[in-house]
Amino acid sequence: MLVSFLSAALLSISAAPDTLQAVTVVADRGVVVSRTDTVKISSTLDIASTLQTLPGLYVGDYGGCSGLKSASLRGFGSAHTAIYVDGVRVGNIQSGQTDLGNLDLASFGSVVADYAQNSLSFITARPEFHNGPVTGTASLQGGSFGTWKPYGNIAFRLSPKVSLGAHVGGLITKGAFPLSDGTVRGNNDMKQIQAGADLFGLLSGGDYHAKVSYNGAERGTPGSIAWPSTDRQRDKNLAVQGLFRKMFGTFYTLSISSKLALDNLYYFSDWGNNEYKQREFQLNTAHKFRIKDWWTVTLAEDLTYDSLGKDLGSTDPNAGAYSKYRLSGLTAVGSAFRFKRFKADVALEYAYATDQDAGTWRNLSPSVDLRFTLVEGLDVVAFGRRAYRTPTFNELYYPGYGNPDLKPEDAWLTDVGVDFVRPVGMWALKARLDGYYNVLNNKIISAPLPDDPWVWLPYNVGKVNAWGADLLADAHFARGGWKGGVSARYGWQKALDKTPDSATLNEQIPFVARHTLVLGADADWKGLSLNAVFNLRAGRRDGTGEMPDWNTLDLTLGKSFSLRKAGVIGIKASAYNLLGTHYEIIRDYPMPGRSFMAGVEYKF
Repeated sequence: MLVSFLSAALLSISAAPDTLQAVTVVADRGVVVSRTDTVKISSTLDIASTLQTLPGLYVGDYGGCSGLKSASLRGFGSAHTAIYVDGVRVGNIQSGQTDLGNLDLASFGSVVADYAQNSLSFITARPEFHNGPVTGTASLQGGSFGTWKPYGNIAFRLSPKVSLGAHVGGLITKGAFPLSDGTVRGNNDMKQIQAGADLFGLLSGGDYHAKVSYNGAERGTPGSIAWPSTDRQRDKNLAVQGLFRKMFGTFYTLSISSKLALDNLYYFSDWGNNEYKQREFQLNTAHKFRIKDWWTVTLAEDLTYDSLGKDLGSTDPNAGAYSKYRLSGLTAVGSAFRFKRFKADVALEYAYATDQDAGTWRNLSPSVDLRFTLVEGLDVVAFGRRAYRTPTFNELYYPGYGNPDLKPEDAWLTDVGVDFVRPVGMWALKARLDGYYNVLNNKIISAPLPDDPWVWLPYNVGKVNAWGADLLADAHFARGGWKGGVSARYGWQKALDKTPDSATLNEQIPFVARHTLVLGADADWKGLSLNAVFNLRAGRRDGTGEMPDWNTLDLTLGKSFSLRKAGVIGIKASAYNLLGTHYEIIRDYPMPGRSFMAGVEYKF
């Protein structure tokens, strides 16, 4: 559970749409040259639709605004995929899954998928000052299913090197979208408010970023259409974090980050009411030494304290309540070599975790990352890395389910690829081909007890082999008042269950698509813009058999008007799933059909 500020600083520098170049970061697993995709975040798309444009990524979506949304990369589970905000990890010691719907998407400018680190990093958009020391945005969107999205932000340039920004946004939706059989999805309403503030500063040879964020939501949990639910959920999440980086001469760079997070989840059910309180504190440091112009060494140490308190409500106040804490850390040493045509990064990390009145887990993980320039604009890259996931508190201690004898999940990640980037006249051309092979051992899966098939416990018996290829092609242009382009992303993934004696042995693991295709096109002329995204998923299964293929088409049309010194006003209309496809990402959790949103935005 570690992170470093250097990761955030360099990722923010590289946060441009469809970045294909590798960047050197000190991240959650030592020093690597990241194999990344960067996607610009649009105010017209929700967080699931934004991430769907990445072919190697699986987004678990339980349907509608109130449904849980999680993400996993290249055949690994969502608990094995780290989520970061501005370089600081978002923790969930209870289940290991971050509900992406709780993240403040409107405040972010981009998201970086790092295939070497098996992580997603959300980067806050920094304010841009054009006509004075104050800038801001106010917007309102409304559309299908009784959905309204107000949002506003304001930023102040306190000095040439310091800026302060604040924002607040909301979501109100009834969520009652029609299903294919003519019924309506019920208990899918949501009320949410998200707010935050950011302080950005520049130093001589460094910078800093302080951040506070709040998420509050009340929503229904509709369950599957086979087993509808009337349960309710309330979330309250508060996080305060800071990041600092400073170069002391050319030899030494210090990076420090810290975070305090308070997360409360209240679950209301006919079976009883549960309250979960998570507390997390992180302190992360990295020390970078530039030995030679071509050689740097980095030492990193990260410490994390996590606690979880669970209270069972009206069913039985003495049953099911528990409280646990975990102390974990990671020590990493890495070395980076930079030559004219060849780059190499190697790292070794030691991770450990100790739970209250329980066991201690220790792991040692090496990693290596290579890049060789064949000719200008054409690179060959490769990486290999070992990764572990320590069991969550639910897996270890949940009353009637937890198994305290679990071992960490053990994974190997490998990748070989080719990058091509070249300008041709007014066009900027990019292409990339990646082949990868990942192995996950000691996967934690649930299985019945040998002497009681009605009681299920988690065991380290699962195994997954995932191999595949990702292909990206992108062409964009800018000339005169015109700019735009087209892009295509295709992913083929064969992620097979290799668990001995499994009923699904050698079958595709649940919900992961064999074929993923994302086509995009955009055009802009003097403030009039058109954007189209087509998504296709094919070759999916779950534990009961094959699942139908699905595709969606989203269109957005917008127009902006300059008010000279008074700012810019824009109007925008979007049609989602324009073809009206009735589909499910998770079986029996239907996604909305055709829907529309329109809004107005004022920037000053």
